[in-house]
Amino acid sequence: MTIFLCGFMGCGKTTIGEKLAQKLQCAFIDMDDYIEQKAGKTIPEIFAESGETYFRDLETQAVKDLAHEQGVISCGGGAMLREENAEIAKEFGEIIFLDVPFRTCYYRIADSDRPLVRKNTRQQLEDIYNQRNSIYRKHATYMIDASKSPTAAVTAIQEVLNFTEGFNS
Repeated sequence: MTIFLCGFMGCGKTTIGEKLAQKLQCAFIDMDDYIEQKAGKTIPEIFAESGETYFRDLETQAVKDLAHEQGVISCGGGAMLREENAEIAKEFGEIIFLDVPFRTCYYRIADSDRPLVRKNTRQQLEDIYNQRNSIYRKHATYMIDASKSPTAAVTAIQEVLNFTEGFNS
């Protein structure tokens, strides 16, 4: 099974994903890292040189590539916005939406080098958050309150998936 973690920038996908994979004794892949490695460029470079649409196409290819992996995939904040990506993810696994209030996400991302953070105001980012939130909810197999500790989120994910230990237990 593949577990796709989705949610807005700064919701904890990577931190929670790493802990969940460790707890389940399975692989962990950060989709943004995967894309950077395949492209040979950072995400800010991809956005600057080729634009957001091209980056979103790379995300779609990454979802296709990674859907067959057994483990936990930390998706980029926009990966599950495309219907095609969500359909592929649901075919091969579960989509877990890590629900975190905007103010928490913003606090975590405000000083980052993320392209969307650099080119938008706080209000614009909150508008993007609100637009994406309903899409994440629509595509999610499960919704997890990830506003507490990463450990609490991991426990909640294990509970909804009925995994108390590793994948092969």
